[in-house]
Amino acid sequence: MNHLTPEMRTRAEKLVALYPEPRSALIPLCHLAQEQDGYLVDDAMIEIAEIVGVTPAEVRGTATFYDMLHTDSVGRYVVGVCTNIACLLAGGDELLAHAEASLGVRAGGTSEDGLFTLEETECLADCDIAPCVQVNHRYVRTTTPEALDSLVAELRAGERGEEIPPHGTLIRVERTVGLEASKDTIAAERATARAAAAERATVEGS
Repeated sequence: MNHLTPEMRTRAEKLVALYPEPRSALIPLCHLAQEQDGYLVDDAMIEIAEIVGVTPAEVRGTATFYDMLHTDSVGRYVVGVCTNIACLLAGGDELLAHAEASLGVRAGGTSEDGLFTLEETECLADCDIAPCVQVNHRYVRTTTPEALDSLVAELRAGERGEEIPPHGTLIRVERTVGLEASKDTIAAERATARAAAAERATVEGS
């Protein structure tokens, strides 16, 4: 029995068709299953394994490697606060401590109401506006305790849905185009790259 809904199963099959090898669609299918359930449940990983022709253990191994994929239940909103160097110097630790106190949960946990999972993250690549905060992998540019409290209140009230969908929704536009280059073109470009790398190695070694 399929775990994915009929709609999601159809989307999954369309995604697989975009790739030259089914297993290349493993990560996109994990995102798709996470969009359905909020995180990757065991039955979803088993079905993904069947679709792409790998073992459930391979799916789980992939899912546990990437921070954007969760194999345990998370809140509707996953709040990530960066404490890497630029954000640390701009008050990232203090903002994270405030978030823990405000949400009533330590980093890595989920609030009692099930709405918020709080994470301490590595660099989120928005260092110009530090400390950087993301909610469900969307930049929210929330750098002060007051701004964070306002954001949490808006999310509790069901606002900002257009900007921040529930956790798991990575993109809102369905992919319809796969790799457009021919296999011959790809092979030629790879051969050129290998030749260039070999030439550089020869020059550096001389």
